[in-house]
Amino acid sequence: MPPNGRIRVLVVDDSALMRQFISDILRTDARLEVCGVARDGRDALEQIKVLNPDVVTLDVEMPNMDGITALQEIMRVNPRPVIMLSTMTQEGADTTLKALALGCVDFIGKPSGSISLNIKDIGREIIEKVVAASGARVRGRSAVFGAKAQASEFRRMNPPASSGRRDIVAIASSTGGPMALSELLPRLPKNFPVPIVITQHMPKEFTGSFAKRLNEESQIEVVEGFDGLSLKPGRAVIAPGGSHLIVKRRAGSAVCGLSDAPPVLSVKPAANIMFLSVADEYGGNVLCVILTGMGRDGTDGAKALKRRGAYVIAESQKTCVVYGMPKAAADAGIVDEILPLNEIPDAMVRVVKG
Repeated sequence: MPPNGRIRVLVVDDSALMRQFISDILRTDARLEVCGVARDGRDALEQIKVLNPDVVTLDVEMPNMDGITALQEIMRVNPRPVIMLSTMTQEGADTTLKALALGCVDFIGKPSGSISLNIKDIGREIIEKVVAASGARVRGRSAVFGAKAQASEFRRMNPPASSGRRDIVAIASSTGGPMALSELLPRLPKNFPVPIVITQHMPKEFTGSFAKRLNEESQIEVVEGFDGLSLKPGRAVIAPGGSHLIVKRRAGSAVCGLSDAPPVLSVKPAANIMFLSVADEYGGNVLCVILTGMGRDGTDGAKALKRRGAYVIAESQKTCVVYGMPKAAADAGIVDEILPLNEIPDAMVRVVKG
């Protein structure tokens, strides 16, 4: 929370109706103050100089200067937490992923059709994400790996014996996760010896494009999960938005399954469900990794894995965009190592190879 006790927000959108709509939503929360509005990217850059807001909500499609160009300038000249507003389309997904790579903290799907039909759901989402963003660590892509590696906060004194088996890696991430995964997965070797399953909180319109982009950047194969997809070494599977990813056995082999169960802790896909299914099929022969994210998804599932002997790594606060999910796991006493993001790829290789 900023020193004055209220989070100051600049709302940027070329639509006067959307500016009013978003401002009205933000004003319903006592923690938030709308310090100004801007009609395009150019106007936003000038307003940031004058108003110095804590958080910026930024539309993608605007005249004079679009949101992506404005975001690049904000991150270059005056970095601060930015939340992008994007249409829930294929084109919107591609643009949003580019914005996440450039350093925006999170994104919100703009309502379509009658705004009144979406106001409750999107209003709650806007408030939660703006509040979370206010405490986010803002950094450009590869900033963590470009800098000299930081020392670990904590390293387990007695690492697992070399005979310890880790037959699968299960990863949870949320706010800040797209950038973290874009930095982590490309640094794994092509011959990574076990399969990887990932739950990243993301809408169904975006996960396919996200997996495709990661696949193009990585030595390992990265795909969006579907029912019956086999799990194999060198393959990372990302949960499709709107469905829980589970691991199950089919004809003796491990494959992906999809569950339409209700959201858990308000998220779907949920890392907790994925972790529990991994525990059922692999017992403790698992490496569990919890990356940056808002909330505490993953902690309960990681507890079940830890009880069976799994090894748990959490991302350090030093590199998290939002230190929520890793903190919850660490506070629960189930984490074996807390590491900055730049150390996690090597740690994953070390642990799975024993």
